[in-house]
Amino acid sequence: MVLLLRRCKLCGLYTLQTDSCPKCGGPVKLPYPAKFSLEDKYRKYRLKMRRVGRDKDKKTVSA
Repeated sequence: MVLLLRRCKLCGLYTLQTDSCPKCGGPVKLPYPAKFSLEDKYRKYRLKMRRVGRDKDKKTVSA
């Protein structure tokens, strides 16, 4: 799938240009949401980082 359509962050104009908005010159971005999957490949890493962060917070509070 080729993502051709872009949206200006400043004025909200949709365009095919990939570098800047033709109307206001503002930056453009893809208007599509991130891809979602129920089978999260990185779940174990996110949970591990969350646990590490909680452990770090507990140590600073108790110290």
